Amino acid sequence: MPWEWRDVASQPLWMVAALVLALVVRAQRRGRWDPRACRVGLRGRTAVVTGANTGIGKFVALDLARRGARVILACRSEARGSAAVQDIRQRSGNDNVHLRILDTSSLASVRKFAAGILKEEKQLHILVNNAGASGLARSITEDGLELSFATNHVGPFLLTNLLLDLLKRSAPARIVNVSSANHWRGEVNFSHFHGDNLNYRMDTVYNNTKLHNILCTNELALRLKGTDVTANSLHPGVVMTEVMRNYNWLVRFLFNLVGIFFFKSSEEGAVSTIYCAVAEETEGITGKYFDSDCSLVLPSPSARDPALARKDFEFCDQLVSNL
Repeated sequence: MPWEWRDVASQPLWMVAALVLALVVRAQRRGRWDPRACRVGLRGRTAVVTGANTGIGKFVALDLARRGARVILACRSEARGSAAVQDIRQRSGNDNVHLRILDTSSLASVRKFAAGILKEEKQLHILVNNAGASGLARSITEDGLELSFATNHVGPFLLTNLLLDLLKRSAPARIVNVSSANHWRGEVNFSHFHGDNLNYRMDTVYNNTKLHNILCTNELALRLKGTDVTANSLHPGVVMTEVMRNYNWLVRFLFNLVGIFFFKSSEEGAVSTIYCAVAEETEGITGKYFDSDCSLVLPSPSARDPALARKDFEFCDQLVSNL
């Protein structure tokens, strides 16, 4: 007698086992470090979080605000950014939360934002480069840069360097760059920055930008030695955020369907970033890469190449100085 799927689903033991498995998977999404158990206070300290109107960035900003920090949300959308500010103020009880407009795909916007920070802020203790996008269509910005590279890497690279002196004067300070485990599938080809020789299949371009994030973070950490300013990169996990908004509806549907059981929420995905930004355990650690469970891990072999990191940093430094 042939069996049917409904025969399997109708078995109580099967349904219980499926439910238990789903609960176990969800439980494993939580890292070993709990921000709520961390008593580090940030009163009197200033933080900038890019891409903070939604997803991981918003929960990072919320955590820092709850610790008493002056938090500046660097967002592209004034409407969404303002809504995030009001929500974070209400949920944290901290009114010292502010919005500044920043579009990391535009170097003019980055320079304008940085100039405003340097004029208005006397100190900066935490810089979280979180803003980024995946699945962007091929496009060249007004600066002649490929859009994904400008958004995910060149813009944050320039922002960090423009704010570097302020971070040094405010030391101890921390720079936290949100990368991705996808960097393992990335490659370094400097022609990519101008949109040449790129493969736009799925998240290939995104993967490349995330590799550059780690390389330049590692080189920056070396250059900051002795300044009491640390720089680290991390993988937040596979997170249910708006990072997939640029893909077609079928990819988004499948991502969200699987994500219900296996992927982290934005709040869970923010944990490793918060860990790098505030935890006592990460004090003094620099030039390292953390996974989504807040553990120190080795990135890909390419990401560990110091000669490539130096070449990458110098290329990006020259690139932004000429634009």
